[in-house]
Amino acid sequence: MLEAVPYLVHTILMDNGIQVAEQPRNRNTIYSRPMRFDMICYANGIKHRLAKPSHPWTNGQVERTNRTIKDATVKRYHYDNYNQLHAHFTDFTTAYNFAPRLKTLGGLTPYEYICKIWTSEPRRFILKPTHKMP
Repeated sequence: MLEAVPYLVHTILMDNGIQVAEQPRNRNTIYSRPMRFDMICYANGIKHRLAKPSHPWTNGQVERTNRTIKDATVKRYHYDNYNQLHAHFTDFTTAYNFAPRLKTLGGLTPYEYICKIWTSEPRRFILKPTHKMP
């Protein structure tokens, strides 16, 4: 899965979901257990950080992105099966990455911004982003 990402991931910030993190009360105790996600991050040189419990605004950007995706897909359309949803989601992400110019990216599309970073800091990337262009 990491081979599909054209840039080096150095840090992942996530919420405290039980899928990827031990419950706060059990962390660093005799009851804590190694989490598979942490082991995969460690093996790939990725720092796994957790947001502070009861601080949902830390994940605000991710939550806003999730809302945008839901509003454009499952809240607007009915899908008879997963394949229909997957096809629409693929179309949506392609349109999103190549069409809108975003104020937070200095008026560039997400793809243009990645190419700009690639030209200034190529060591952060594993592949040229132009190889992932549809």
